[in-house]
Amino acid sequence: MLNLHDIMETVNMIQQENLDIRTVTMGISLLDCSDSDINHACDKIYDKICRKAGNLVKIGCDIENEYGIPIINKRISVTPIAMIAASSGGDPVLYAKALQRAADTTGVNFIGGYSALVHKGFSSGDEALIKSIPEALNVTSNICSSVNIGSTKSGINMDAVALMGKVIREAALLTADRNCIGPAKLVVFCNAPEDNPFMAGAFHGVGEPDCVVHVGVSGPGVVQSALKKCPQSDFGAIAETIKRTAFKITRMGQLVGSEASRRLGVPFGIVDLSLAPTPAVGDSVARILEEMGLEQCGIHGTTAALALLNDAVKKGGVMACNSVGGLSGAFIPVSEDAGMIEAAREGTLSIQKLEAMTAVCSVGLDMVVIPGETPAEVISAIIADEAAIGMVNSKTTAVRVIPAIGKTKGQELDFGGLLGSGPIMDINLSKSPKKFIDRGGRIPAPMQSLKN
Repeated sequence: MLNLHDIMETVNMIQQENLDIRTVTMGISLLDCSDSDINHACDKIYDKICRKAGNLVKIGCDIENEYGIPIINKRISVTPIAMIAASSGGDPVLYAKALQRAADTTGVNFIGGYSALVHKGFSSGDEALIKSIPEALNVTSNICSSVNIGSTKSGINMDAVALMGKVIREAALLTADRNCIGPAKLVVFCNAPEDNPFMAGAFHGVGEPDCVVHVGVSGPGVVQSALKKCPQSDFGAIAETIKRTAFKITRMGQLVGSEASRRLGVPFGIVDLSLAPTPAVGDSVARILEEMGLEQCGIHGTTAALALLNDAVKKGGVMACNSVGGLSGAFIPVSEDAGMIEAAREGTLSIQKLEAMTAVCSVGLDMVVIPGETPAEVISAIIADEAAIGMVNSKTTAVRVIPAIGKTKGQELDFGGLLGSGPIMDINLSKSPKKFIDRGGRIPAPMQSLKN
């Protein structure tokens, strides 16, 4: 039972420590919207999304006002559109426009699911949709895209890896007049989860119910504040403090998810435990690592500190909720984290160190701005390296890099809002991986895939 101390502690977390529900995301299956006529399919998609999610924003705001808990985003994820496009043919961008109409009507922040799952190869509709991603992101403002190119079970589809390097670069070129925003809404995954509520990687997996509500919590500022109170503690005590804090944060997510599920009349899916930072002061994962004793995020010791944080968040959160899923851990998006922005500007945080950190955290190279001259094959090689980390370690890894067209190292891109701003990070362009990327085929699955 809650006592006055618990209530006041939660109020303080919200008012002083940037605690919030980062997103309530409704997942909607579009499998019953397939049609041989693409225009009919688009109409079915629009109608179903509006029917299922018509009250999502209103109910989210009602819960926010009644409980005093900030809910920053109300979002929708849908079945990977490549699966729907397979039955209709035609220009896949029409689906993106239908999703944008639905986003405008429902008032949600984003719809995720302009996606394809090609970890074992291309099926009908996949390649056409992937090649259409740059144009789809160019002509829409609230649509997010993702492509899963590998998994521990299947290995890495290197043909898809090669294609995605070109797609990311083209998306940057088409949106160069808008700070290259296109690639900021595009994620390339290995081991993509089917129930992720966070953008840009959210899609509604085929194993999910027809409609479901997921919640993504946040709270880096709360964890940092808790660690400030134990400046001399050893790592065992630090881990316990993070676990207790993650438990409290996740209980709030469970409350919001259960209430949203009841009011919307759809099943409650999962709470994603991920600590999702923002550019706001006091809402940074990097600052948590520095609170453990690092002078600045990115120096030696950063990977170990992040491993402790990620593990403790999972252990604390899983005790607080009946259903945990998504990514669940700590995010390290450079442009969205005030501490990482500072470390990258000063050169303390390099892309090589970020790659090492991705082996122990929840995602991968996220919101990393790279020089505009970066060739497509180098982007593909970055994707391949991250996918290999995910495949071998049986974890989700992802790449969301933004080539800053016309800009070089030392300059910045400013996306605004939660996407923040990012310094252009130095990457190795001295030699080319083109021959490696051009080989194509599939990197075989590792031994740990044989678990049956």
